[in-house]
Amino acid sequence: SLWDVFLMFGILSVCLHTPWLLRDSRQCPALYPWRQRSSGGLSRVKRDWIIPPIRVLENSKQVPENLVQIKSDKIFTGEVIYKLEGPGVDQDPKNLFEIDDKTGWIRSMIPLDREKYRSFTLKAFALSPSGERLENPSTIEIVVLDQNDNRPNFSQKEFAGSVYEFSVPGTSVMSVTATDADDPTTDNAILSYSIIGQESIPLLRINKTMFGINNETGAIYTRDVGLDWEVVKGFRLKLQVADMSGMGLTSLANAVIHVTDINNNPPRFSPDQYTMSAVENKIDFVIGWVNATDNDEPGTGNWETKYTIAKGNPSRNFAIRTDPVTNEGILSVVKALDYESQEVYTLTLTVENVNPLSIKAPKNPVSSAIVVVTVVNENEAPRFIKDPIEILVPESVDPGTVLASNIAYDPDNAKLKYDILRDPEGWLIINHETGEIAARKPFNVLSPHVKNNIYNAVIRVTDTDAGGISTTASLVITLWETNDFLPQLFPLMGTVCSESGRKTSGLFLTAVDEDLPPHAEPFTFHLQDINVSANWTIIQVNETHAVLRPLVELETGEYAVTVLVTDSGTPSLSAYAQVNVTVCPCGKDGECKTEAAAIFGTRVGVSFIALLVIMASIALLLLLLLLAVAVGNCRRHHMKKGEGLLVGDSDEDIRDNVLNYDEQGGGEEDENAFNIDLLRNPTDVGPLPISYYPPVSDYPDNLPSPSYPRKPPADPTDIEDFINDGLEAADHDPNIPPYDTALIYDYEGDGSLAGSLSSIASASSDGDQDYDYLNDWGPRFKKLANMYDPQHTNERREICTVVLQSVSP
Repeated sequence: SLWDVFLMFGILSVCLHTPWLLRDSRQCPALYPWRQRSSGGLSRVKRDWIIPPIRVLENSKQVPENLVQIKSDKIFTGEVIYKLEGPGVDQDPKNLFEIDDKTGWIRSMIPLDREKYRSFTLKAFALSPSGERLENPSTIEIVVLDQNDNRPNFSQKEFAGSVYEFSVPGTSVMSVTATDADDPTTDNAILSYSIIGQESIPLLRINKTMFGINNETGAIYTRDVGLDWEVVKGFRLKLQVADMSGMGLTSLANAVIHVTDINNNPPRFSPDQYTMSAVENKIDFVIGWVNATDNDEPGTGNWETKYTIAKGNPSRNFAIRTDPVTNEGILSVVKALDYESQEVYTLTLTVENVNPLSIKAPKNPVSSAIVVVTVVNENEAPRFIKDPIEILVPESVDPGTVLASNIAYDPDNAKLKYDILRDPEGWLIINHETGEIAARKPFNVLSPHVKNNIYNAVIRVTDTDAGGISTTASLVITLWETNDFLPQLFPLMGTVCSESGRKTSGLFLTAVDEDLPPHAEPFTFHLQDINVSANWTIIQVNETHAVLRPLVELETGEYAVTVLVTDSGTPSLSAYAQVNVTVCPCGKDGECKTEAAAIFGTRVGVSFIALLVIMASIALLLLLLLLAVAVGNCRRHHMKKGEGLLVGDSDEDIRDNVLNYDEQGGGEEDENAFNIDLLRNPTDVGPLPISYYPPVSDYPDNLPSPSYPRKPPADPTDIEDFINDGLEAADHDPNIPPYDTALIYDYEGDGSLAGSLSSIASASSDGDQDYDYLNDWGPRFKKLANMYDPQHTNERREICTVVLQSVSP
């Protein structure tokens, strides 16, 4: 048809005239019919179109604006829908572009800004109505063209720089910089710098143009001579920068250039003659000020000065320093002057800057000044020849020994008077007229006022002229240690094992010496007695200790061993000491044992456990015997109802009522053992005292004892006579120890099933108890019922109280 022919010629025209649009020659089917689908089933390869970049001017007001139209050859076979993706469409920044899905026109929707987005790369798609991709996507690049819509900007509103005075023309001062946001590849960003104004600081000091600027780089330089800090301190420049090589948009800024001072002005004295005075014998005081001027910048090293005393100060009595605020020179005396030695000093001073002079400074000589100092005479204080006065003295110096003399003098030849201001131990004496120092008494290096063998005192000397000026000096006495004290041996008593072969047998001895080294340790120990040396030996352990040991096995007992101890002083001193040594048997640990322990520790005889068993058996037998006796006594002491307290059923029932214990006697001076007053009023007296007796073995055995009263009285009123008779018999019994001797008690074991006897004397009253039921128990309990009869309560209570107080500890 005609449409097909027109279409074929149109495609052929495009392919022939725009070959650069083709990425693949297969896009022109009219030129390459052999690449169409053949009967053999080969499919035609799709063609991709290459679209050149689309250029869009920024800030365009014609929006929306058609940029480019794309078409697919599929429009001849069916409906095609066009889609566009990428930054500016569906990616940030969104909605800058859109595409007509029917016609394929791509449009810009808002004005573009090149300074924000320089280009966009998009993807165009040809789709079927069902969403199937008909062709490969095409890449579309949109480039934003720049406009001169940005002024150039200086990097600072005000630039600062400096230049030395007297700099030659062309000297670089500083550089300024500016930037332009427009496209740097266009004239819109080509900058040009210029100086459009100049002011001097202070104003109107210099009117000629002193600085220039490179219009391309912004470098500022000097154009003329005449930069003098003494005349002008700086300049203020007005700068301009313009784009489009100086024909476009402009911006302004300032530049402040400081003129830097150089040291081209040396300091000069003003005036150069001075007269001052100084008092003798004083130091560290100011006698005057000198002045120098400098035209350079104050506060800098070019202005600061330093003064020197060039002549007239051989002994360095004077010194000069600079006042940092006024730059003046301060002259002072640092070493005491002596009017008698020199009355006038002529000093030559020089001055120069801290910084060296510049080569541009004038070649003038260094400024100098003359200072005449007159010394003022005054009454001078006495002077010690040495301060401190050092003396080396032995501690045992004899009283009256001269320690020092000729210690001070007076410059004015005045008469002097000497005193001791400090002598805490009172060891010194001084001649008040001559100053001769002597020892009052021997020194003691152990004094608390002696530190490291040094004793300090203070001496004062005063002149007798008007005013009485005095001076003090320290007297440092170094004490020379001498051997004054004898060494003292200790311990002077101890124990030694009787077995001579034991390695641990021996008594360690040492010594103390109040002297200090080298007059104390090491000590030496010796046995001087030949007889003692036969049985004993002394072995040196170290410099301070020795051990005393027996040479043979000695009998147990006390031994006196004389030991000689000698110190290491010069000359050495020795002392004898008697050591009381107790020789005793020892255990495995080397400690002394008692004789009993020694016996138990041997293998001969009865073992210790067997001995304990035997002793326990004997104690048990004694306890049973005592119990049997007690039971028998209880039966003999039953009382009949209605009779006296101590009366039994019949005369045949009466037994011995007083037990004879060999530890109950009190002696002839025992006034508290049995006090009859206790029977009358037992509550008035506390517990009866217990007498202590020595062992029975200390007293004679088998002596006849007196007869004790055996039969108790029938009437309770005769109890006093009964007890007195027993007491008299006990006092004359030779087998009973005196009342004031110590008793030896055996251990009777812990605890008892019997109750305490204290319950008999308890606070509760017998009247609270009813004992009538005892009469119903038969004849065996009749005596017990009689004892608790109310009429006998008081007598029973008095007897129980006496018994309790007698046995209470």
